Amino acid sequence: QVHLVESGGGSVQAGGSLRLSCVASNFGACEYEMYWYRQAPGKGREFVAGILSDGTLSYDASVKGRFTISPDNNKSTLSLQMNYLKPEDSAMYYCKTEAFGESWCDEVPDAWGQGTLVTVSS
Repeated sequence: QVHLVESGGGSVQAGGSLRLSCVASNFGACEYEMYWYRQAPGKGREFVAGILSDGTLSYDASVKGRFTISPDNNKSTLSLQMNYLKPEDSAMYYCKTEAFGESWCDEVPDAWGQGTLVTVSS
């Protein structure tokens, strides 16, 4: 199974910036979509941004224009540049992969990292 490690979280004031990284390893023979999700205390896990199977970059409306997702050239690292941070962006941020490609890739479980904590103070 894909192994994911997130880093880059921290504490910043509102209006500040952080850059999160997700390093992926142990890829199988499938191709993978990669995503960032977040979960605030007492809330469910929600989609933030992702790279879809056709290469399209997708963002939740709450972060569009402030966050930028970017893979490295070999697609083993996915970064999330977060600018103009708001207190409501405070959450644990998780990286996720979903396999696609050959039909058997549908059976490959999604992989999640352990998360990195972002705290934005007002």
